[in-house]
Amino acid sequence: MAVISRGFGARRRESTPELPPGQYLTEDFPVLSAGPTPNIHMSEWSFGIRNEVGEVASWTWDQLHELPIEDVHTDIHCVTRWSKLGTSWRGVSLDTLFEGIDTAASFAMAHSYGGYTTNIPLDDLLGGQSWIAFEFEGESLAPEHGGPARLIVPHLYFWKSAKWLRALTLMEEDAPGFWEQNGYNMHGDPWTEERYW
Repeated sequence: MAVISRGFGARRRESTPELPPGQYLTEDFPVLSAGPTPNIHMSEWSFGIRNEVGEVASWTWDQLHELPIEDVHTDIHCVTRWSKLGTSWRGVSLDTLFEGIDTAASFAMAHSYGGYTTNIPLDDLLGGQSWIAFEFEGESLAPEHGGPARLIVPHLYFWKSAKWLRALTLMEEDAPGFWEQNGYNMHGDPWTEERYW
């Protein structure tokens, strides 16, 4: 993945007490990707969870939409220092998708169409903390922002919210994904500035 989209340049602005340390407020939604935007048709889209012994649960686009859908109102924070407050999303909670998943794993690797990966502890995915989102601000999620569906884990830096999500692989031990192999923090908490190793 050699393509780096616009938006990765540094910008310096004053932060406010409502923002995590080192962040600035933005009203727009910068486009940042570690590769080109894949073209994914809903008829071909699927999402799967593979546990640590290789058992797979999977959902088509239509099956995902048959599950309980939640409205999510949250702030998001990018490691490149922008924050966007009060965003609105719609999607399915990871808690719903994990019902019936048999696992003793502590970590997951998110896999995207296009090859992107990022690691996330299950403690950060479950308990009402993450969703597969397919709408943003009342509209279908645009491809440049991860549509048709992306992971959102809003309490972590947004590189953990993998665009174009296709699968989670559950792991007993942590392992780095794309940006983590390139110097980003293994966890990514914006409030403690877990930006880099």
